[in-house]
Amino acid sequence: MEHVGCTLTTTYAHPRPTPTNFLPAISTMASSYRDRFPHSNLTHSLSLPWRPSTYYKVASNSPSVAPYCTRSQRVSENTMLPFVSNRTTFFTRYTPDDWYRSNLTNYQESNTSRHNSEKLRVDTSRLIQDKYQQTRKTQADTTQNLGERVNDIGFWKSEIIHELDEMIGETNALTDVKKRLERALMGTEAPLQVARECLFHREKRMGIDLVHDEVEAQLLTEVDTILCCQERMKLHLDKAIAQLAANRASQHELEKDLSDKQTAYRIDDKCHHLRNTSDGVGYFRGVERVDATVSVPESWAKFTDDNILRSQSERAASAKLRDDIENLLVVTANEMWNQFNKVNLSFTNRIAETADAKNKIQTHLAKTLQEIFQTEMTIESIKKAIKDKTAFLKVAQTRLDERTRRPNIELCRDMAQLRLVNEVHEVDDTIQTLQQRLRDAEDTLQSLVHIKATLEYDLAVKANSLYIDQEKCMSMRKSYPNTLRLVGFC
Repeated sequence: MEHVGCTLTTTYAHPRPTPTNFLPAISTMASSYRDRFPHSNLTHSLSLPWRPSTYYKVASNSPSVAPYCTRSQRVSENTMLPFVSNRTTFFTRYTPDDWYRSNLTNYQESNTSRHNSEKLRVDTSRLIQDKYQQTRKTQADTTQNLGERVNDIGFWKSEIIHELDEMIGETNALTDVKKRLERALMGTEAPLQVARECLFHREKRMGIDLVHDEVEAQLLTEVDTILCCQERMKLHLDKAIAQLAANRASQHELEKDLSDKQTAYRIDDKCHHLRNTSDGVGYFRGVERVDATVSVPESWAKFTDDNILRSQSERAASAKLRDDIENLLVVTANEMWNQFNKVNLSFTNRIAETADAKNKIQTHLAKTLQEIFQTEMTIESIKKAIKDKTAFLKVAQTRLDERTRRPNIELCRDMAQLRLVNEVHEVDDTIQTLQQRLRDAEDTLQSLVHIKATLEYDLAVKANSLYIDQEKCMSMRKSYPNTLRLVGFC
């Protein structure tokens, strides 16, 4: 339980000790005057038994309030609040010394405040002049830095524009060479088709002429040569397409960098010409705290320098590829033309050989036909001779038959009988000999006829081979593309 007049605490069991002084120390009061916002905790009602002011303190010699404390135990707090007259009993007023000391303190603080204010005014005037000069110098330095920055951006802009023009020219040149390569590649299809058709037509040769001769070997070599040239052309065409993509990527980076440089140049040039009297200046609160930068001067210059170096590298690679394609077009055209001439020479030689063989076959065929005619005449003469010999044989056999009818002893083996028997044998032997010769002549005739058929077939084969090589193949090979077309100029 507390004494009346003391500040209540959260517990009523332990009384708060009473202060020994009436007023706070001078230093405490002085410090309270210097505060801009003095402490005033007036949240409770004035009718409550609290201190009415921060300057009131409980006297050290508190009057005896035992009767009242005993009475306060019997009377509730709500019944004591309305009695205001009781407050004079619990608080002690200041002494005159306190009053004089308070006034003296106020005078001293007033003098100190005026002195500090005068000093502050002088310092502030000097500070204003110094800050003005510093601000003007800072703005001038910033303007100079912006001018240097504009010059740097202008320099890199010119470098990018120069490199961009070079890259565009190189890309156009590589595009032209790529189109020539495509036309040359398309131009190889016709010779390849001709060579394959020649091989296909030569498969229609007949008999012994279906031979793997020099012409066929050269045609196969020509097909391989054209296919090899096409493979190399396609490889370089793929390289050209990839290089064009790399060139366009570098060009895109340069164009993007140039666009950024132009925007930055316009912005920095505008900032460089801004003055305090310019239109459009205003407050942008907190903008100095926003750091939206993504590079430093070294990385900024290195970025553009890397783009230019990359473009130069791609441009050098593109120029080398153009030279390779030019050389490839010349080399492939020479290879295909050389092989074309070899095939034509082989065709010419083969056609001459076939024509010579055909002429020889025709000569042999004519001789064979003449011999067949002679053999046929011989066969006819043999047949006529055999027919003639039959009459003699008939007479002799008739005589012998008639003489067998001689009666009795008249059947004599006389000279006439012997001669007739010999005559029959001789005529029969003659007929047998002629018949054998007839058979031989007929066999010879069959052989000649077979040779004739073989010669006629071989003649037809040679004629077919000549037609294929001379009429079909050589006529197709007359449409072989020229050198300008093989290198892609038309």
